[in-house]
Amino acid sequence: MFHFSELPLVLAGPILRRTEPESVTVWVALQQACTVNLRIFSTRNEQIGECVMEGTRSTIAIGEFLHIVAVTARSTENVLDNAQIYAYDLQFTTAERTYDFEMALTSKCFLEVNLSYFEHQKPTFVLPPERIEDLKFVHGSCRKPHGHGIDALPITDHLLETTASSRDRPQQLFLTGDQIYGDDVADIFLKLASSLGDTLLGWQEKLPIGQRDDIEYCVPSDFPPGQRADTATKEAGFTAGLRHKRTKVTNHLFSLGEYYATYLLVWSPIPWAASDLRINHPNIHQFAHTLWKVRRAMANIATYMIFDDHEVSDDWNLNRAWCFRVYGRPLGRRVVQNAMLAYSVFQGWGNTPEQFEAGQSGERLLEAAQTWSQSKGNDQNAYQAIANYTGMPPEDPDTGLPRLVRDDDVMILDRHPETLTWHYSIPSSCHRIVVLDTRTWRGYPMGKQAEQFGVSKAVAPPMLLCPTALKQQLSLLEACTEEQFPILITPTNLFGLKIIDQIHHWQLRQKKVFSTDVGDAWNIDTSALARVLITLFEAHSAIVVLSGDIHYSSSIRLSYQKLNYLEPPDTLIQLTCSAIKNEELLTRILHTRLKDWLLPEPDRRWIGWNYPARMIETSQNRFVESPDWKCTLEWLRRRAVRRYSAKLDRSWVVVDSGRSWLKFWRWKWFQDGREIIGVNNIALVSFESASHTLTVFHNLYWFSRWKPLQIVQSRYDCGLDRPSTFTR
Repeated sequence: MFHFSELPLVLAGPILRRTEPESVTVWVALQQACTVNLRIFSTRNEQIGECVMEGTRSTIAIGEFLHIVAVTARSTENVLDNAQIYAYDLQFTTAERTYDFEMALTSKCFLEVNLSYFEHQKPTFVLPPERIEDLKFVHGSCRKPHGHGIDALPITDHLLETTASSRDRPQQLFLTGDQIYGDDVADIFLKLASSLGDTLLGWQEKLPIGQRDDIEYCVPSDFPPGQRADTATKEAGFTAGLRHKRTKVTNHLFSLGEYYATYLLVWSPIPWAASDLRINHPNIHQFAHTLWKVRRAMANIATYMIFDDHEVSDDWNLNRAWCFRVYGRPLGRRVVQNAMLAYSVFQGWGNTPEQFEAGQSGERLLEAAQTWSQSKGNDQNAYQAIANYTGMPPEDPDTGLPRLVRDDDVMILDRHPETLTWHYSIPSSCHRIVVLDTRTWRGYPMGKQAEQFGVSKAVAPPMLLCPTALKQQLSLLEACTEEQFPILITPTNLFGLKIIDQIHHWQLRQKKVFSTDVGDAWNIDTSALARVLITLFEAHSAIVVLSGDIHYSSSIRLSYQKLNYLEPPDTLIQLTCSAIKNEELLTRILHTRLKDWLLPEPDRRWIGWNYPARMIETSQNRFVESPDWKCTLEWLRRRAVRRYSAKLDRSWVVVDSGRSWLKFWRWKWFQDGREIIGVNNIALVSFESASHTLTVFHNLYWFSRWKPLQIVQSRYDCGLDRPSTFTR
């Protein structure tokens, strides 16, 4: 199906990754082993200037036709200026020849690739500015290839193209979860990923089926599209297909090659164009057709990522029951480990390249991944090393279940001491961003704690960060200086729609925790949420939180008042952007004026205590005991929708998102709701300071329903009550 001799040397990328004044990292996937040289150039008047940084690194062979590298350029003499536009160039040296950038991107079948916004044809970037008022970044989450609607990520390319030559261009892109879907995959996508995966690896993985004392081995082709539901649910233990949701796992990814291939397929048009499969799925056809814009955008903006559950499987590490079901089965363990290895080399490496330098755990993981592939999946030492470095919980030798250890008042999954850390921080002159890992450090309640939820400890909602992880990860924000504005990224929301909270609590009482991810929201376990708020407001008077996950976008302001103190209230702004491509019927309904008419979001109020950390909603209970603090949650209303650009070229969109037989449904006024965006969208965040007040603008871009293919913009104005100082 795939003829690599006809493909360019570069299969995916380049993707600009971690970018700082002292270093720049670029990720790229190639079909041959190479030594890759990265050079950073200054520019002036849109012309290439002198080389200011350089770096070289060799690829790792994670498959016969898949070689990955995240190469970092550094300089001991030059520090990049945040008032300058920089360009970069790549050179590739194989055993036979040296390719310049253009040669590596093209072939006889791919004659032209445009990854630049300038005549010099080099990708470019800018660093975050000195002042918060000049900061601009893009964020979004949840991008499923066969999800309904038009992919919103290509809009990022327009945001860059229209501002490429100015300092007004966005400086960073944050993808905050579900960059791929390992569980919910379309038939045609799985067929493509499975075939491509085996070809990339050059061998077929032997997947363990059965229990540890009675295992048979099958290869991915033994599980054709549309026929994986029973295997995924019964043999691997995954919960996405429970309760009459078999369609969610009929095409679950299993093999390492399938996870590798999926990343190439969501980031690059090359494998799609190289396939002889006829793509007769309209949503996937549209998705593939616009990938060239996604590729160009990610080459020209510093891109940061973090996983949520779908990078592995729905409900990943949701509760103890999930962990015992999946990690206690050989196939479940294998699939999770495959997903985590793929995440490490495709996403994690570029987030924290220092972890993959010589002598670090990341380098040893890369060596193990290479050995595992070269042995065609037979080297058990390499397999165990991958398990150790990706954080797979060790098995209890007696039960075969994952081992739990105690952390303060909860239990957590055990891990090897050299496991990579997935959370990280990104400092700049004007802001500091901390990205949380809310999936691998969960705290599972013990007996008495579970009783408060009225369920067994197996399905009780977890702390999304156990006490140790909460302290370690949030402490990264404590490094903020007075000039740095604190921004926190948590893949799951601190606060969501009240009706969703009520549904979660009802389903928890019914013990139906897997049907709607009960326990993935921070505010299900209010004591855990209280710890987060207390910790944040001990150090900061104002903070912005970015989140995704829930397939709608919104802006929320929380006012937090410490009682018995004379200080004014502190402020938290939660900016949610979801989904990039996964709108649903429910979110489309909530997107409209029906939400305003039937279920407007009320202001919500809580009172809380510091020792022990807890909070209660005042509309539900009254306590005589004097609280330590109180907070009020307000859903901000978006401004009236407006057209993004009258001259915007929309020829890259080839499929209309569909027409409704209800004419009023496509009426602009009806579609212009006030609280949430419930269709595919991407967000641009900016800041403005006026009259001693700092305002955060949350600009959401989406495709209108009243005029086909028109991109429109909705804006939330989020005022901060304490703008003068960012830290205490």
